[in-house]
Amino acid sequence: MPLAITPALTAGSLSVAPQPSLPSPGGELLLRPWEPADAPVLQAAYQDQEIRRWHMRHVTSPAEAREWIAAAHRSWRQERDAQWAIARADGGEILGRAGLRRMDLDHGEAECAYWVLPHARGTGVAPRALATLAAWALDEAGFHRLELAHSTANEPSCRVAAKSGFLLEGTRRSAHLQQDGWHDMHLHARVQGDA
Repeated sequence: MPLAITPALTAGSLSVAPQPSLPSPGGELLLRPWEPADAPVLQAAYQDQEIRRWHMRHVTSPAEAREWIAAAHRSWRQERDAQWAIARADGGEILGRAGLRRMDLDHGEAECAYWVLPHARGTGVAPRALATLAAWALDEAGFHRLELAHSTANEPSCRVAAKSGFLLEGTRRSAHLQQDGWHDMHLHARVQGDA
């Protein structure tokens, strides 16, 4: 059945080019596609208790890390998801991950996800990376709406969302199953034209 709307993003408009690297406005961070050599960092990240607590999928072996990275590249080509390593622009040290999940090109929507390694927490990495990703997605790629959901118990994530310009829209009750049971989820969003 044909669409009754003009898609917000044309199929193929993202995957026609390699996944871009995104420098932060101040130039201190670079969001870049994950590389096979990053597998040890990715596996180590998922050993961190805070990352494990808030993410329902875990990377537990070198093979899983390599497959996660390969799947990220396939997802870009299929225009379903996009994953970036958050790295220092000078030296390339990986500090975290930022991504767009559930990319819906017809409606121009995607869900943002992120985590930051323990040594980089509290330094502003997450809000700067998320703002960089949102600016690219909304202003360059052509998405209309970005959502971000986190457990209401995850107060640091709520602060990151607010600092990155994602407005709190409400609470989705008992919306996500975590290892310790069902969690209410805050829903934040940014749309084209938000400051």
